[in-house]
Amino acid sequence: MAAEQLPILFLIDDDPQVLNSIRRDVRKEFQKQYRIVTSADPHEGLEMVRELKKEQAVIALFLSDQRMPGMLGVDFLREARILYPESKRALLTAYSDIDAAVRAINEVQLDYYFTKPWDPPEERLYPVLHDLLDVWQASYRPLDPSQPRLIGYQWSPKSHRIKDYLSSNLIPYRWLDVQTPEGRDQLTLFGLTEAELPVMILDGQTVLRDPSNAEIARHLGSSQEAGQELYDVAIIGAGPAGLAAAVYGASEGLRTLLIERHAAGGQAGTSSKIENYLGFPAGLSGAELTHRAVGQVKRFGAQLMSPAEVTSIRLLGPYKVITLSDGQSVTARSLVITTGVEYRKLESDGLERFTGAGVYYGAANTEAYACKDQPVFIVGGGNSAGQAAMHLSKYASRVHIVIRREGLEATMSSYLIDQIRATPNIELVPYSVVTAALGDGRLECVTLEQLQTGERQTVPASALFIFIGAKPATSWLELDLIKNDGGYLITGRDLYQHAGFRQIWKLDRDPYPLETCVPGIFAAGDVRAGAMNRVASAVGEGSMSISFVHKYLAEV
Repeated sequence: MAAEQLPILFLIDDDPQVLNSIRRDVRKEFQKQYRIVTSADPHEGLEMVRELKKEQAVIALFLSDQRMPGMLGVDFLREARILYPESKRALLTAYSDIDAAVRAINEVQLDYYFTKPWDPPEERLYPVLHDLLDVWQASYRPLDPSQPRLIGYQWSPKSHRIKDYLSSNLIPYRWLDVQTPEGRDQLTLFGLTEAELPVMILDGQTVLRDPSNAEIARHLGSSQEAGQELYDVAIIGAGPAGLAAAVYGASEGLRTLLIERHAAGGQAGTSSKIENYLGFPAGLSGAELTHRAVGQVKRFGAQLMSPAEVTSIRLLGPYKVITLSDGQSVTARSLVITTGVEYRKLESDGLERFTGAGVYYGAANTEAYACKDQPVFIVGGGNSAGQAAMHLSKYASRVHIVIRREGLEATMSSYLIDQIRATPNIELVPYSVVTAALGDGRLECVTLEQLQTGERQTVPASALFIFIGAKPATSWLELDLIKNDGGYLITGRDLYQHAGFRQIWKLDRDPYPLETCVPGIFAAGDVRAGAMNRVASAVGEGSMSISFVHKYLAEV
């Protein structure tokens, strides 16, 4: 790739000596992958950024000094963010300016701050920059002819399914709406018809017509075959709990298999921003967390099969035999079920007809850009709804949050409520419900009912995102495991509260804290009754489950 085509690392510091030092260190590590651009003046730097924007240059990261004459670093980053909202942003600060850097986390969505000096760069500079740039690369969409292309209709449920799969799995791709000149040109170039859409083009040559997720995965090299005849532990579900269990299982020497039917990360992986996860003061997206966790899973040697859907589990003596939807069987000595939860469906007129064509359950990250300069509605008042609202506010002309209550205080974290109140194009619609969805082939309007007065009004809506709670993903589970009335798996000593458990449980010991009514089958994360429904607690339970797996394996 020619130097002028490389993404840019933009460095700015008014002290020539410091600027030369940071340029030298950054160039030494990153010059093969990135173009290094520097400026010693913040006003001149902003003009350079504007010119780069006109040239359609790509800036991956801004690294700015905080104290500069005429403009503070946070002010420079605030202006730069308007032009390059997707770039990573970091500050160089003196120790005395750390408080300002912490405030900048919210003011300019700062990703990191470095204190001077950063010696040695191998320890105090490069690891963080690599981490930030790896995350940026995961969502970077370069105009590369070899990059996978997806051609389809914007408001097609089939197109949405593939976009959601690719985005959820952090697979870079280029979306081409067939109703645009470029999309039609691609259709003609490859001799395709609209009846064959959606179509994926790989390596500029391979054409996949209306492909399934499994077919896409096979062509992109994702593992869908079990690599061993027997595993020590199989983990079903690759959300935070499943990923944590896989990391700990593999790192502790267990033959570990992780099975995921859609995409690693689960519902947490689709979150646009997780701001209360320990160790990330600037917050991180669900995609960032998933990207890092999957890297750990693979580094420790666990096998990830995705997409692969489990249809049944049967017991064969001490062994657990898992059957997949493609007929494949996998045998494991122990199981950890971490399938989490799935969004509840909203039962209103027209919603099912427009699902994937303007009505979405989650998917705020996937479809946000399609809502550019259009009004959108969100149903729900929990943290997922709040995070989606903040993300969509960057694109939509107005975001309406529809809730049955008066306010968000009872259901949403205070930090999100504060952010929503400070965002001018987000509007709360209290004491209201969506009663109908209307449109011709795609969502165009929604009908709102005011619960206190019964008044109804129909208003324009380009998209409706639904976050109305969740139900456990256990409907696939035919094995007779004890569940509560809500369908969540009961574990540990709570099992003694259920009639018939003593007749089922034949061991002298009590079940381990995360163990189900079947010895050697554990549950962790949101699928488990009594779980806290937090990313951190799911990670904790997934990690903890492996310690009980070890104890169980020592018995059999």
